Amino acid sequence: MRRSSEKAAWPLQGISHAHFLQRHWQRRPLLLRQAIPGFAPLLTRAELFALAGEDDAESRLVQRQEGRWTLRHGPFAHRSFPALRKGDWTLLVQGANLLHDGVASFLERFRFLPDARLDDVMISWASNGGGVGPHVDAYDVFLVQAEGQRQWRIGPVKVPHFEPEQPLKLLTNFEPDAEFVLDPGDVLYLPPGWGHDGVAVGACMTYSVGFRAPPEGELLQQLLWKLAEDLAPGERYSDRGRVDTAVAGHPAKLPQDLVHFLRAAFSRLNPASRDFEAALGELLTEPKQQVWFEAASRKRAQLLKACAAAGLRLDRRSRMLYTARDVMINGERVASGLGRSRLLRRLADRHAIGVDDWKAARPEEIQALLQWCVQGWAHPDREGDLS
Repeated sequence: MRRSSEKAAWPLQGISHAHFLQRHWQRRPLLLRQAIPGFAPLLTRAELFALAGEDDAESRLVQRQEGRWTLRHGPFAHRSFPALRKGDWTLLVQGANLLHDGVASFLERFRFLPDARLDDVMISWASNGGGVGPHVDAYDVFLVQAEGQRQWRIGPVKVPHFEPEQPLKLLTNFEPDAEFVLDPGDVLYLPPGWGHDGVAVGACMTYSVGFRAPPEGELLQQLLWKLAEDLAPGERYSDRGRVDTAVAGHPAKLPQDLVHFLRAAFSRLNPASRDFEAALGELLTEPKQQVWFEAASRKRAQLLKACAAAGLRLDRRSRMLYTARDVMINGERVASGLGRSRLLRRLADRHAIGVDDWKAARPEEIQALLQWCVQGWAHPDREGDLS
């Protein structure tokens, strides 16, 4: 896996980092010709098809026939794909960075934006004419052409309306205001709310780097659930001595006593700032449903020796964030004594630490890192010393 310390601070050519953030990010689309010169697929078509057959892969097959769309979900056996020469079909593999080290390394290029917003890399292979129809996303996306050509039509969508009785959320009466054909190395950035329709010109492969932008209701719902899970059980509800005899005539009426009890319990969900930030960090680092980690096959003593000799790197599936006082990894907050660890922050930012870092680590940091190696959240670095 490519070391994150080697990634460029701003990896896209043709525009400055500051100009992109000020003029385009979350504002307007941007087409960058040869933003990544010489870019080529990081895995072959055959390797992508093989990934789509794995149980832990999230894959979809989209076909268009006589104006009708069909959608199938993987895993897929190789014989289940249409013929390569047959037009109008697309294979999509979501979360390819969770499945392939090379794609995980490619995603490092886009860490000029907060990890908390980063979602994943989706790879699509399409036969001639293949696509998924005009649609709009609720997230930011960088569309990177990896192989062949794809024609994109884009336009703003203020109030989306979707075609009925279709397996995909396809926009009706989509009116694009720009059209481009992308070649390998070209990058098209789209903020949320921009409709787009990509059609393969011949067989092609496209990498979609997505950044989640969840609505406040969705995020708040998840966070409230997280906070409620961590809440102490509290007292059990009791209405002893408070049930009115009039209830017998109106048993379906919601008791105000129960309402007051729950409102008081709800007020206890008001966390301190630190707990609120940590709960959000735990939520945003929770592994996706299809992600699982393999426990290390080596003993702790062997892992200790290997890390001391080569440093350590995070597993490509691990997610790690930190606040001013806490560090979170894979949905868990580290022990309070390590909440301000500079070493763990360095690991979160770089996804790897070197031999010198390991030598300077405190015993409690070593124990935490070793435990992550045992769990498969991190590994001795195969590439050697980063220092």
